[in-house]
Amino acid sequence: MKRALIISYYWPPTGGSGVQRWVKFAKYLPAEGWQPVIYTPSNPEALAIDKSLVDEIPPEVEVIKRKIFEPYGIYRRLLGRKSASDGGSDEVNPVNGQKKTLKQRLFMAIRGNLFIPDPRCLWIKPSIRFLKKYLKSHPVDIIISTGPPHSMHLIALGLARATGLPWIADFRDPWTRLFYFKHLSMTGRVVEKHRKLEKTVLDSASAVVAVSPLVRRDFMEMTGTRVELITNGYDESDFDDAVVENDGYFNITHTGLFAADGNPTVLWEILADKCRNDREFNNMLRIRLAGKTDKEVIDSIKKAGLGTHLRDNGYQPHQVAVKEQKNSSVLLLPLRKEPEYKAVLPGKLFEYMAAGRPILGIGQPDGAMAMVMEESKTGKVFDWDDSAAISGFIDKCWEMFRNDDMESSAADISSYSRRALTGKMASLMDSLIENQSQDN
Repeated sequence: MKRALIISYYWPPTGGSGVQRWVKFAKYLPAEGWQPVIYTPSNPEALAIDKSLVDEIPPEVEVIKRKIFEPYGIYRRLLGRKSASDGGSDEVNPVNGQKKTLKQRLFMAIRGNLFIPDPRCLWIKPSIRFLKKYLKSHPVDIIISTGPPHSMHLIALGLARATGLPWIADFRDPWTRLFYFKHLSMTGRVVEKHRKLEKTVLDSASAVVAVSPLVRRDFMEMTGTRVELITNGYDESDFDDAVVENDGYFNITHTGLFAADGNPTVLWEILADKCRNDREFNNMLRIRLAGKTDKEVIDSIKKAGLGTHLRDNGYQPHQVAVKEQKNSSVLLLPLRKEPEYKAVLPGKLFEYMAAGRPILGIGQPDGAMAMVMEESKTGKVFDWDDSAAISGFIDKCWEMFRNDDMESSAADISSYSRRALTGKMASLMDSLIENQSQDN
């Protein structure tokens, strides 16, 4: 069996969307003739813990864990935040466009200008040294790095240069075009350094993988390196095991991270107005949140008078989140209010699609997410302030619910299954190995 070294900051028991992409690839790669060898920190900063994801890892997977030093522990102590192991943080993402305290602004400036490309940069050189020695006695056929954090790509860059092995740089999000890049309070010199590092990674990798067609287009404009599109997806086995448990309520459900800069205030106003004018709707409405949610979102729901309709379940194991998705009446998927999010395909989109429930997207109607939802006929994306259209969508879903007609009319989405996507990744890996053998 061929061996692939996968350098990833996120790995179970850390939970969240950043973990699932390579957990699922690792789950299905052995069937494609590849043994995954995971290199990951033993003590990462985790937004959430999900021990159930450990059960997803097949016995063929080899996991190497090494200690990492990073400054987030200092940040937490300064601001009185909790780690995931201590009960979690009330921040979904501290790097955003929301108002900051003086301490937060100071932290952003330090993070942005001293830790390049990110606070995991102190792990780069020790990791390259360790992996060079490790690979001498435990050889692999290919190197894969997945980021952010983009320090993982710099580890792979150094290792690929030292070994001559083919290397895939897998970008779950962009680098300098990532939405929060502009919020890091960086000097012009530091921004330029990021751009040079990004260009070096793109030009040096044997292949680059993007998860969105618009991000792929951007990368293709920046480099002559082969750039492939391999999106995130859904795992059929997750949904086969999830039982539909109709509780009789009209459930508008959001799973995963719910950030303050993605707060759909217009939706809360629409729902509150419908509750005031329709007693049945008022009795049946539930707003179900299963994941890390910023306090500002919760406060906004309550301020709209919807507090009695709210069911905030906090972070849940992935399998529980899947059940929430299948048991919903409407799946809510707001993007962040950042122009860069036009290119983003959220990982949860594909699970929402597999759940077979109408998806209410709020964001850029001409963005990547809108394109996929339109093609798959799984829902609709509306502009943030399009109150009439959002209200009409809710009315339609409410009528379907009252008529007990929630059957999906979605198109075939099997190309987004994790098994199919793993086959695509394995084909890319095989082609790079073949190209190298021909060159040699």
